[in-house]
Amino acid sequence: MVIDNPYAAALAAIPVRRAEAQVLGAPTAYWVYGPDDAESTIIAVHGFRGEHHGLEPVVAHLSGTRVIMPDLPGFGETPPLPGRTHDLRAYADWLTQFARAVAPGAVVLGHSFGSIVAAAAVADGLATPGLILVNPIGAPALEGPRGIMTRLAILYYAAGARLPDRMGDALLRNGLIVRVMSETMAKTKDPTLRAFVHDQHATYFSRFADRDVLHDAFVTSVSHDVRASAPRIPVPTLLVAADRDDITPIEKERELATLFADARLVEIPDVGHLIHYETPAEAAAAITPFLAEVRTR
Repeated sequence: MVIDNPYAAALAAIPVRRAEAQVLGAPTAYWVYGPDDAESTIIAVHGFRGEHHGLEPVVAHLSGTRVIMPDLPGFGETPPLPGRTHDLRAYADWLTQFARAVAPGAVVLGHSFGSIVAAAAVADGLATPGLILVNPIGAPALEGPRGIMTRLAILYYAAGARLPDRMGDALLRNGLIVRVMSETMAKTKDPTLRAFVHDQHATYFSRFADRDVLHDAFVTSVSHDVRASAPRIPVPTLLVAADRDDITPIEKERELATLFADARLVEIPDVGHLIHYETPAEAAAAITPFLAEVRTR
Protein backbone atom coordinates (compact mmCIF):
# COMPACT_ATOMS: atom_id res chain seq x y z
CA MET A 1 0.00 0.00 0.00
CA VAL A 2 1.38 3.38 -1.05
CA ILE A 3 0.97 6.09 1.59
CA ASP A 4 0.71 9.67 0.33
CA ASN A 5 3.24 12.14 1.76
CA PRO A 6 1.36 15.46 1.95
CA TYR A 7 4.66 17.35 2.06
CA ALA A 8 6.39 15.55 -0.82
CA ALA A 9 5.90 18.24 -3.46
CA ALA A 10 7.24 21.05 -1.31
CA LEU A 11 10.17 18.95 -0.16
CA ALA A 12 11.03 17.92 -3.72
CA ALA A 13 11.61 21.57 -4.60
CA ILE A 14 14.39 21.85 -2.00
CA PRO A 15 17.87 20.60 -2.94
CA VAL A 16 19.31 17.95 -0.61
CA ARG A 17 22.58 16.09 -0.32
CA ARG A 18 23.94 13.47 2.06
CA ALA A 19 27.33 13.76 3.75
CA GLU A 20 29.31 12.33 6.65
CA ALA A 21 31.54 13.83 9.32
CA GLN A 22 33.83 12.09 11.79
CA VAL A 23 32.66 12.99 15.29
CA LEU A 24 33.95 11.43 18.52
CA GLY A 25 35.49 8.49 16.71
CA ALA A 26 32.56 7.53 14.48
CA PRO A 27 30.96 8.79 11.25
CA THR A 28 27.87 10.94 11.63
CA ALA A 29 25.52 10.80 8.64
CA TYR A 30 23.79 14.07 7.88
CA TRP A 31 21.69 15.71 5.18
CA VAL A 32 21.92 19.29 3.95
CA TYR A 33 18.68 20.83 2.69
CA GLY A 34 18.46 24.16 0.91
CA PRO A 35 20.98 26.50 -0.71
CA ASP A 36 24.55 26.70 0.58
CA ASP A 37 24.37 30.50 0.38
CA ALA A 38 21.21 30.82 2.49
CA GLU A 39 21.02 33.70 4.95
CA SER A 40 20.35 31.31 7.83
CA THR A 41 21.59 27.82 8.69
CA ILE A 42 19.92 25.50 11.19
CA ILE A 43 21.28 22.30 12.70
CA ALA A 44 18.19 20.23 13.53
CA VAL A 45 18.26 17.37 16.06
CA HIS A 46 15.48 14.78 15.88
CA GLY A 47 13.65 13.02 18.70
CA PHE A 48 13.91 9.66 20.45
CA ARG A 49 13.80 6.59 18.18
CA GLY A 50 13.45 8.81 15.14
CA GLU A 51 15.95 9.94 12.57
CA HIS A 52 16.35 12.88 10.21
CA HIS A 53 13.30 12.08 8.05
CA GLY A 54 10.98 13.06 10.88
CA LEU A 55 11.77 16.76 10.60
CA GLU A 56 11.49 16.91 6.81
CA PRO A 57 7.91 18.28 6.87
CA VAL A 58 9.20 21.34 8.74
CA VAL A 59 12.08 21.69 6.27
CA ALA A 60 9.53 21.59 3.44
CA HIS A 61 8.11 24.86 4.79
CA LEU A 62 11.49 26.57 5.30
CA SER A 63 12.32 27.23 1.67
CA GLY A 64 15.40 29.44 1.39
CA THR A 65 16.87 28.28 4.69
CA ARG A 66 19.81 25.88 4.90
CA VAL A 67 18.94 23.02 7.28
CA ILE A 68 21.49 20.42 8.33
CA MET A 69 19.96 17.30 9.85
CA PRO A 70 22.12 14.52 11.29
CA ASP A 71 20.98 11.14 12.50
CA LEU A 72 21.74 10.87 16.22
CA PRO A 73 24.45 8.35 17.16
CA GLY A 74 22.91 4.90 17.24
CA PHE A 75 19.95 5.82 15.05
CA GLY A 76 19.27 5.85 11.32
CA GLU A 77 22.55 5.76 9.40
CA THR A 78 24.80 6.96 12.24
CA PRO A 79 26.49 4.18 14.24
CA PRO A 80 26.87 4.33 18.01
CA LEU A 81 29.73 6.27 19.58
CA PRO A 82 32.58 3.88 20.37
CA GLY A 83 33.33 3.37 24.04
CA ARG A 84 30.58 5.69 25.27
CA THR A 85 27.37 5.21 27.20
CA HIS A 86 24.75 7.07 25.20
CA ASP A 87 23.75 9.41 28.00
CA LEU A 88 23.06 13.14 27.92
CA ARG A 89 26.73 14.04 28.26
CA ALA A 90 27.64 11.88 25.27
CA TYR A 91 24.88 13.32 23.07
CA ALA A 92 25.64 16.92 24.08
CA ASP A 93 29.37 16.39 23.41
CA TRP A 94 28.54 14.84 20.06
CA LEU A 95 26.30 17.75 19.03
CA THR A 96 28.89 20.32 20.07
CA GLN A 97 31.62 18.61 18.07
CA PHE A 98 29.33 18.05 15.09
CA ALA A 99 28.31 21.71 14.98
CA ARG A 100 31.91 22.89 15.20
CA ALA A 101 32.95 20.56 12.39
CA VAL A 102 30.07 21.08 9.97
CA ALA A 103 28.36 24.44 10.58
CA PRO A 104 29.91 26.63 13.29
CA GLY A 105 27.62 29.50 14.21
CA ALA A 106 24.42 27.80 13.01
CA VAL A 107 21.13 28.17 14.83
CA VAL A 108 20.42 24.98 16.80
CA LEU A 109 17.01 23.28 16.76
CA GLY A 110 15.90 20.28 18.80
CA HIS A 111 12.63 18.38 18.72
CA SER A 112 11.40 16.40 21.76
CA PHE A 113 14.39 14.34 22.98
CA GLY A 114 16.45 16.52 20.67
CA SER A 115 15.34 19.53 22.72
CA ILE A 116 17.04 18.04 25.78
CA VAL A 117 20.25 17.38 23.82
CA ALA A 118 20.27 20.79 22.10
CA ALA A 119 19.56 22.70 25.31
CA ALA A 120 22.27 20.84 27.23
CA ALA A 121 24.85 21.47 24.51
CA VAL A 122 24.08 25.20 24.30
CA ALA A 123 24.05 25.52 28.10
CA ASP A 124 27.49 23.92 28.18
CA GLY A 125 28.98 26.29 25.65
CA LEU A 126 27.96 25.35 22.11
CA ALA A 127 28.17 28.69 20.31
CA THR A 128 24.98 29.62 18.45
CA PRO A 129 23.09 32.84 17.75
CA GLY A 130 19.77 31.22 18.72
CA LEU A 131 18.08 28.08 19.98
CA ILE A 132 14.78 26.61 18.74
CA LEU A 133 12.98 23.93 20.74
CA VAL A 134 9.97 22.19 19.16
CA ASN A 135 7.76 20.16 21.52
CA PRO A 136 10.37 20.77 24.23
CA ILE A 137 10.48 18.36 27.14
CA GLY A 138 9.70 20.90 29.84
CA ALA A 139 8.91 18.63 32.78
CA PRO A 140 9.77 15.12 34.02
CA ALA A 141 8.06 12.51 31.86
CA LEU A 142 6.57 10.79 34.90
CA GLU A 143 4.74 13.98 35.85
CA GLY A 144 2.97 14.40 32.52
CA PRO A 145 -0.64 13.48 31.80
CA ARG A 146 0.60 10.18 30.38
CA GLY A 147 2.69 9.31 33.44
CA ILE A 148 1.19 5.82 33.57
CA MET A 149 2.15 5.27 29.93
CA THR A 150 5.69 6.41 30.76
CA ARG A 151 5.89 3.84 33.55
CA LEU A 152 4.73 1.16 31.13
CA ALA A 153 7.37 2.33 28.66
CA ILE A 154 10.04 2.00 31.34
CA LEU A 155 9.00 -1.61 31.89
CA TYR A 156 8.92 -2.20 28.13
CA TYR A 157 12.45 -0.91 27.52
CA ALA A 158 13.77 -2.69 30.61
CA ALA A 159 12.32 -5.96 29.34
CA GLY A 160 13.81 -5.35 25.92
CA ALA A 161 17.23 -4.86 27.50
CA ARG A 162 17.05 -7.93 29.75
CA LEU A 163 15.51 -10.60 27.53
CA PRO A 164 17.76 -12.85 25.42
CA ASP A 165 19.12 -10.96 22.40
CA ARG A 166 16.69 -12.18 19.76
CA MET A 167 13.61 -11.91 21.96
CA GLY A 168 14.58 -8.49 23.31
CA ASP A 169 15.30 -7.09 19.87
CA ALA A 170 12.03 -8.45 18.49
CA LEU A 171 10.08 -6.88 21.35
CA LEU A 172 11.68 -3.48 20.82
CA ARG A 173 11.01 -3.56 17.06
CA ASN A 174 7.48 -4.91 17.39
CA GLY A 175 5.28 -3.18 14.83
CA LEU A 176 2.10 -3.43 16.87
CA ILE A 177 3.68 -1.64 19.82
CA VAL A 178 5.02 1.08 17.51
CA ARG A 179 1.51 1.49 16.07
CA VAL A 180 -0.05 1.83 19.53
CA MET A 181 2.48 4.56 20.34
CA SER A 182 1.69 6.30 17.06
CA GLU A 183 -2.06 6.13 17.62
CA THR A 184 -1.61 7.58 21.10
CA MET A 185 0.42 10.59 19.97
CA ALA A 186 -1.42 11.51 16.78
CA LYS A 187 -4.19 14.10 17.25
CA THR A 188 -5.18 14.85 13.66
CA LYS A 189 -8.54 13.60 12.37
CA ASP A 190 -7.40 13.85 8.74
CA PRO A 191 -7.21 10.22 7.55
CA THR A 192 -4.54 10.96 4.93
CA LEU A 193 -2.31 12.78 7.38
CA ARG A 194 -2.91 10.18 10.07
CA ALA A 195 -1.93 7.38 7.68
CA PHE A 196 1.24 9.31 6.82
CA VAL A 197 2.15 9.67 10.51
CA HIS A 198 1.69 5.95 11.15
CA ASP A 199 3.70 5.07 8.04
CA GLN A 200 6.55 7.33 9.14
CA HIS A 201 6.71 5.67 12.53
CA ALA A 202 6.47 2.18 11.02
CA THR A 203 9.25 2.98 8.55
CA TYR A 204 11.75 4.83 10.74
CA PHE A 205 11.04 4.13 14.42
CA SER A 206 12.96 0.85 14.52
CA ARG A 207 16.11 2.03 12.75
CA PHE A 208 18.21 1.95 15.90
CA ALA A 209 21.60 0.22 15.93
CA ASP A 210 21.00 -2.15 18.85
CA ARG A 211 18.99 -2.50 22.01
CA ASP A 212 21.80 -1.20 24.25
CA VAL A 213 21.95 2.21 22.61
CA LEU A 214 18.15 2.34 22.51
CA HIS A 215 17.94 1.62 26.23
CA ASP A 216 20.62 4.23 27.02
CA ALA A 217 18.78 6.85 25.00
CA PHE A 218 15.44 5.99 26.59
CA VAL A 219 16.84 6.26 30.11
CA THR A 220 18.33 9.62 29.14
CA SER A 221 15.01 10.80 27.72
CA VAL A 222 13.06 10.08 30.91
CA SER A 223 15.82 11.16 33.32
CA HIS A 224 16.28 14.70 31.99
CA ASP A 225 14.30 17.66 30.71
CA VAL A 226 15.09 21.14 29.45
CA ARG A 227 14.54 22.88 32.80
CA ALA A 228 18.02 22.08 34.11
CA SER A 229 19.67 23.72 31.10
CA ALA A 230 17.34 26.69 30.60
CA PRO A 231 18.82 29.13 33.18
CA ARG A 232 22.31 28.63 31.68
CA ILE A 233 21.30 29.42 28.10
CA PRO A 234 22.29 33.01 27.21
CA VAL A 235 21.03 33.18 23.63
CA PRO A 236 17.54 34.01 22.30
CA THR A 237 15.36 30.91 22.48
CA LEU A 238 12.15 30.05 20.65
CA LEU A 239 9.83 27.45 22.17
CA VAL A 240 7.25 25.97 19.79
CA ALA A 241 4.78 24.07 21.95
CA ALA A 242 1.49 22.22 21.47
CA ASP A 243 -1.62 22.78 23.54
CA ARG A 244 -2.49 19.06 23.51
CA ASP A 245 0.95 17.60 24.19
CA ASP A 246 0.62 14.45 26.32
CA ILE A 247 4.29 14.52 27.32
CA THR A 248 4.65 18.13 28.50
CA PRO A 249 1.38 19.96 29.22
CA ILE A 250 1.16 23.50 27.87
CA GLU A 251 1.08 24.89 31.43
CA LYS A 252 4.52 23.38 32.01
CA GLU A 253 5.77 24.84 28.73
CA ARG A 254 4.68 28.28 29.91
CA GLU A 255 6.61 27.76 33.13
CA LEU A 256 9.63 26.55 31.15
CA ALA A 257 9.68 29.75 29.08
CA THR A 258 10.20 31.82 32.24
CA LEU A 259 13.44 29.99 33.07
CA PHE A 260 15.40 31.33 30.08
CA ALA A 261 17.22 34.64 29.98
CA ASP A 262 15.55 35.48 26.65
CA ALA A 263 12.74 33.24 25.45
CA ARG A 264 9.52 33.50 23.53
CA LEU A 265 6.81 30.84 23.42
CA VAL A 266 4.60 30.08 20.42
CA GLU A 267 1.62 27.84 21.20
CA ILE A 268 0.10 25.80 18.40
CA PRO A 269 -3.51 24.70 18.98
CA ASP A 270 -5.15 21.34 18.32
CA VAL A 271 -1.92 19.35 18.08
CA GLY A 272 0.05 17.14 20.43
CA HIS A 273 3.63 15.88 20.46
CA LEU A 274 3.80 15.61 16.66
CA ILE A 275 4.04 19.26 15.62
CA HIS A 276 6.68 18.24 13.07
CA TYR A 277 4.21 15.94 11.29
CA GLU A 278 0.80 17.51 11.88
CA THR A 279 1.46 21.29 11.89
CA PRO A 280 4.87 21.83 10.25
CA ALA A 281 3.68 24.97 8.41
CA GLU A 282 2.73 26.59 11.71
CA ALA A 283 6.10 25.61 13.19
CA ALA A 284 7.93 27.09 10.20
CA ALA A 285 5.84 30.27 10.46
CA ALA A 286 7.15 30.70 14.01
CA ILE A 287 10.73 29.81 13.09
CA THR A 288 11.12 32.13 10.09
CA PRO A 289 10.77 35.48 11.92
CA PHE A 290 12.94 34.14 14.75
CA LEU A 291 15.73 33.45 12.25
CA ALA A 292 15.42 37.01 10.94
CA GLU A 293 15.60 38.34 14.48
CA VAL A 294 18.79 36.50 15.42
CA ARG A 295 20.44 37.47 12.12
CA THR A 296 20.13 41.14 13.00
CA ARG A 297 21.61 40.86 16.50
